[in-house]
Amino acid sequence: MVAGAILGGAFVYFMDPDKGTRRRHIAMDRAGALTRRSATRLGRSGRKLGSDVYGWRQKIAHRGAGQPTPPNDEALARKVESELFRDPGVPKGRINVNAEHGVVVLRGELDRPEEIKDLAERARSVPGVADVRNLLHLVNSPHRN
Repeated sequence: MVAGAILGGAFVYFMDPDKGTRRRHIAMDRAGALTRRSATRLGRSGRKLGSDVYGWRQKIAHRGAGQPTPPNDEALARKVESELFRDPGVPKGRINVNAEHGVVVLRGELDRPEEIKDLAERARSVPGVADVRNLLHLVNSPHRN
């Protein structure tokens, strides 16, 4: 009964002899615009989903391909030096960096204990470093072996 009343009301609204033609055209234009907008949004969503899936597949396929490890100990030592001495506050002339079978050895004197810990952690974060042997010590303190 309710559906019949709604259908009857729509019929009278669209078949009105004076304004029915205009109302039918407006309704057709709005329905077409809604269809086009929906198709555009659906297409965008599909393309975004496709590009996201492609990105996920690439991440999975190239999961282990980070920065390549340096080919030898000398290159590893230079790479660690480059990382450590990037900070202009690090005294370059007071620190010596060597590498032996992937183990980086830091030697030298620094002014503060925080600097010693920070440099060791930054050296550990370099790709290819197996371990860090920290022989850095404070100025005016005996060095350790």
